Amino acid sequence: MKPGAISFSGRETPSASTPACADGVPIRVSVLVPAYNNAHELAQCLSALRAAADVDAEIIVIDDASTDDVSSVAVSAGARVLRLARNAGPAAARNHGAGHARGQVLFFVDSDVVVSGDAIMQVWTILDRNREIAAVFGSYDSRPPAPGLVSQYRNLLHHFVHQTGEAEASTFWAGCGAIRRAAFERVGGFDERLFRRPSIEDIELGYRLRRAGYRILLDKSLQGTHLKRWTLWTVIRTDIICRAIPWSRLIVESKENVDDLNVQRSQRLSVGLTGLSGLCCAMSLTRPELLLPALACTAAIIVINRDFFAFLSRIRGRLFAAACIPLHLLYYACCGIGYQYVCLTSLLHRGVNGRSGRSSQK
Repeated sequence: MKPGAISFSGRETPSASTPACADGVPIRVSVLVPAYNNAHELAQCLSALRAAADVDAEIIVIDDASTDDVSSVAVSAGARVLRLARNAGPAAARNHGAGHARGQVLFFVDSDVVVSGDAIMQVWTILDRNREIAAVFGSYDSRPPAPGLVSQYRNLLHHFVHQTGEAEASTFWAGCGAIRRAAFERVGGFDERLFRRPSIEDIELGYRLRRAGYRILLDKSLQGTHLKRWTLWTVIRTDIICRAIPWSRLIVESKENVDDLNVQRSQRLSVGLTGLSGLCCAMSLTRPELLLPALACTAAIIVINRDFFAFLSRIRGRLFAAACIPLHLLYYACCGIGYQYVCLTSLLHRGVNGRSGRSSQK
């Protein structure tokens, strides 16, 4: 078990090799939904899950010490409710739910995701028929209901990235993803000590699954509608603090060369060109001739990401796609800021440790 991962001792359920039962009915899939102060979205999530559930599945809502009526909404929807005494974040909530689950497969669904009608049976069928696959995940669909340019762009970006990713995935996504219980327990679950708030706890879990020799499948037909409303500030904060910095640190520390999803070569090149464009724009205040290279970099980014903008144009029209260009540049800028921050702090850390080591030898 990895340091910082949860221990599942004292679990109420039998081992994965022995199918658990509820009222004499074997439970194949445990659907685990962590929720915090979003009762309205949770009600829609659970309504879809109830429609998708069959007799050999259970739905568990982990109330992460909410101050609204999350628990009562879950009970009304017929879900089993586990309530944490204090807010601990989705990693701890999912671990807590897994520790009380009775299914052979753990199906994680975010409380603001409305899954398709056959999602539960779909993940079970995939894992039952493909014994070499340890985990499977999907994507958001292309019909996000939240209005506004930022929300539409953000949710459609996730859809596009996952829909164009490799089926043999390099990581995991817990918004709509399932793992065999045995594999989940072997790698120690989500790292709730490192990730106390929503972050890349599912991505980090995917890295550990792959290092342990497990295979992860991205099934592009497994989709759910994302209900989240985004603002420009929440996008910036999430991209830099919750994703770019911890994900960059994970890449630097693990030294793994991943070319999939948000870290494809084309995206890394786009990040570099965005930084160069920004630098040229800043320097053009004193050297106007640098505006041309800045525009050239921007044009190159658009060309590199032409498939994404073509997708947006098909879904929402050309004007929408054009309006998303600044948001996409901002996305790459946030990724670059996070990566440069991690590189700089790593260099400073190594420098401090190096000086400390030399001092101790004197």
